[in-house]
Amino acid sequence: MRKSYRIKRENEFQHVFEDGESVANRNFVVYHLHRDQPHFRVGISVGKKVHLRAVVRNRVKRYIRQSLLELRPELDPQADFIVIARKSAKDLDMAGTKKNLVHVLTLAGLLRDHIEIV
Repeated sequence: MRKSYRIKRENEFQHVFEDGESVANRNFVVYHLHRDQPHFRVGISVGKKVHLRAVVRNRVKRYIRQSLLELRPELDPQADFIVIARKSAKDLDMAGTKKNLVHVLTLAGLLRDHIEIV
């Protein structure tokens, strides 16, 4: 994702945590905040509780980024959100990651017109 689509600075993360709302499922927690902007911004957090090895944490982040890239046309452009991976996310493959992200983003009201194709 391009830099304009990312939340990187600590104060931006804190703003979404403090002023936003959260929803969760077994694998992910999403904090979201609606703002007036041309496109969404996302922050991804995969802590050492998920797995001590960086290679595993980086794989989880890659899966999250790719899933969000595929869902980009359906995401609410007025939102800033943070995706936090839970420990069980390390066991998911790409399809499982996308399915769980669709579920939690739908709960958050950030997806519009998503149709699951089986």
